[in-house]
Amino acid sequence: MTIPYLQKRGNHWRYRRKVPTALRPIIGKGEIVIPLGTTESSALQRYGRAHAQAEKLLTQAAKPIPAPLSPTALDLFRAAHKEVEAMGFNPSWGGTLEPDDGESIARDVIIDQIIDRYKLDENGDPLNISPRDLALIRALGSGTRDTPPAPTLEDAKRLYLAEAVKDNEKRRQQLDLIFRLVSDVVKLDRPIVSIRRADAREVRDHMLDGRSPASVERYLNTLRAVINFAIKEMDLTGFQNPFMGLPTGDKEKAVPDRRKRDVFTDDELARTRAYILSNARHDIQLIWRLMQNTGCRLAEITGLRVEDVRLNDVIPHIAIEWHEKRRIKTLSSHRLVPLLGDALDAAREALTSTANGEAVFPAYFRERGPDSASAALGKYVRACVTNRKVTTYSLRHRMSDLLDLAGIPEADKELVLGHTRGKEGANYGSEAARLQRAHRALEQALSYGNKAAPRGKH
Repeated sequence: MTIPYLQKRGNHWRYRRKVPTALRPIIGKGEIVIPLGTTESSALQRYGRAHAQAEKLLTQAAKPIPAPLSPTALDLFRAAHKEVEAMGFNPSWGGTLEPDDGESIARDVIIDQIIDRYKLDENGDPLNISPRDLALIRALGSGTRDTPPAPTLEDAKRLYLAEAVKDNEKRRQQLDLIFRLVSDVVKLDRPIVSIRRADAREVRDHMLDGRSPASVERYLNTLRAVINFAIKEMDLTGFQNPFMGLPTGDKEKAVPDRRKRDVFTDDELARTRAYILSNARHDIQLIWRLMQNTGCRLAEITGLRVEDVRLNDVIPHIAIEWHEKRRIKTLSSHRLVPLLGDALDAAREALTSTANGEAVFPAYFRERGPDSASAALGKYVRACVTNRKVTTYSLRHRMSDLLDLAGIPEADKELVLGHTRGKEGANYGSEAARLQRAHRALEQALSYGNKAAPRGKH
């Protein structure tokens, strides 16, 4: 079998890939070459990580350079006052009536120099003055009397992007989508404190046009977070977030998540598993086996680090923890998940295939990695199962059913799946005790599944 970009030169193996001509000036070289070791086995072990590294480099280089954002009024105000201070002026100066005040005279000289660059109208005011120069004139002439403009929705969005979203491209895109919908109803240059409950309802109604209440609720949750962050960080004391508590639909008529997907029947599961183990890449096979026998989310498996796989403990397990490449959804999702049977074998194989790297599955240990793994697994599921409500995520629903049918108490079920009902005692007890309870629960569920897997719809 020929593996793309894998080459042997003399006694050394390497990953070698040409860089497209258009990307060479950006990357700074004509090809990507990554050493993979002196043996074929080491090369195959390191190939996945090298390929992921090359893919990330090419993807980043191919992204269009975004046009710089136009500064908001608040941006211009802040920049102008920083520039005035950089000129050596007193940042505490607030003007004076003294005719011989040196600070006032020096500021007026610079203001005149700025105005001299423009033609004047009949009143002596500069024509078509740039927003930057206008803000600078105000900062020079008024000093501390120049009050900042009220923060706008756009200011709130940019602050949240810089402080909370940072370089997470998926969350950045989601935020852009949400604010495009908001801007259809409320201009983003509106001051935050001018937004009223009626505006919030109009935004919600616009979002509900063609979208499910569940999707709109997610959008509004993000919007609430942005506004709350702005209230705190921009000192908008006394302002009440108008999006808080805003209903998105009749909860009694909402479709429960469990009815959006069906569970694999015995035959469907056996068929799909056999097809994946015969045709998929080795890492995809291992990911499937771990999901099937732990009930973990796909992102929890693809985001595993080598240090998270603890095979030498009394109860072998994986640790589902927050880290930069995998941000866990909720506090309850932080947990220890026991490894039994085929999941334990798959974990051993995965560590054997990992060549001293950080990630257990390096090809998917990246931003949007879970999406790529989902697409890869999804095509095998669709080849074997015609019911479109059955997806890769149905493995998690199946485990939920097995735990229920095995008679596992709800609290122990939550330890396996990482759900929570917000009960006060959910985190009581030692970590070792919780792991033992999860081990007992998972052992009973898998034992039940081997005897009689559920065939009904979830």
